[in-house]
Amino acid sequence: MESAQPLQTPHTQGNTHHCDQSGKAVTASKRLKNHTKEKRRHECDQCGITVTSSHSLVLHMRIHSGERPYKCDQCDKAFAQEGGLKRHMRVHFPGGKTLSCDECGKTFSHDSNLKQHKRIHAGVKPYKCDQCGKAFTFSQHLECHMRTHTGERPYVCEQCGKGFAQSSALGQHMRIHRGEKPHSCDQCGKTFTVSSHLKEHMRIHTGEKPYSCEECGEKFRYHSNLKKHQRAHDGVQAQHECDQCGTTFATSETLRKHMRIHTGQRPYVRCEECGKGFVQSAGLTTHMRIHTGDKPYRCEECGKSFAQSTGLTTHMRIHTGEKPYSCDECGRKFRGHSSLEVHKRTHDGVKPYECDQCGTAFTTSSYLKTHMRVHTGEKPYSCEECGETFRHSQSLKHHRKVHTR
Repeated sequence: MESAQPLQTPHTQGNTHHCDQSGKAVTASKRLKNHTKEKRRHECDQCGITVTSSHSLVLHMRIHSGERPYKCDQCDKAFAQEGGLKRHMRVHFPGGKTLSCDECGKTFSHDSNLKQHKRIHAGVKPYKCDQCGKAFTFSQHLECHMRTHTGERPYVCEQCGKGFAQSSALGQHMRIHRGEKPHSCDQCGKTFTVSSHLKEHMRIHTGEKPYSCEECGEKFRYHSNLKKHQRAHDGVQAQHECDQCGTTFATSETLRKHMRIHTGQRPYVRCEECGKGFVQSAGLTTHMRIHTGDKPYRCEECGKSFAQSTGLTTHMRIHTGEKPYSCDECGRKFRGHSSLEVHKRTHDGVKPYECDQCGTAFTTSSYLKTHMRVHTGEKPYSCEECGETFRHSQSLKHHRKVHTR
């Protein structure tokens, strides 16, 4: 007797049946549909990267937005993915880090991380840039470096559109929009968006100047100041000369700002307290300390405080006896660069500050200010003993000897 054959109906005819693990029949058309779904790609509209699922795309988009929803309740460090938080939590709990570096004692959760770390001590840099030859310890560092050549900035701020080469840079930038300044100076209370800015700021209080000029040995607090200084040795500053007083500058921008001395231009908002205007906005910020009495820069030797960091730097040379600025004409030395520049005018005969009352010219603005008292009759210095007033502080000092005889 022949075995019974399955009945073909219009609904099942042409579809070959297979069984999945549960024994349920799956048609070929359904398997094709599932296969197509698996191959569907989801593309990021920010950088063009494609991922296999919408969930992966959501996770990827956090790179561009800077969103980090998984926050550690121990130290407030945040992560874009839950896995990153779980790995991080090993830091806070016993047994979280079991692998230790023999060289420095730093501990790691995974053997692969320890192996990568050991390259630092061994000086191994297997990842080399084929554009400039610079080598790196880790592949991700090379990947970030390559963006300096390509100009690629895949991490874009949704608030202002500014692009960044690294996701960490975007994360730091987002603090500007949120108004976050988590890094605070324990000396003066000033706050900063990133820790590196706080580290640079602390040099004001410590007096540290890690950048030294190889030509003359002068030291600087910031690398940018050293670069500007080095232009003087290269003769770059002579490229931009003021046609009013002959002072030379390293850049056209600094020359443009200098010209405001001669034109009297004060483009920034005036002080609301006294109406004084300033050539640069930073000048207004510093000036406001006169009204508030704020003097955040304190000398550890004698306790004297200053409104500006430059004032403290120059003052410290009183204690050290340092006079790093020397006149090429006569050899006289000065504590500050500004004092040297004023002194040079005695050799050049330059007197850029002229009295609009009588036409007398002076080498410094302070001399002109003192001279103006001749016309205004102002006598700001008063004797505590007899009340007599004087135009100059030196005159008051000489007068006081009358009372001590």
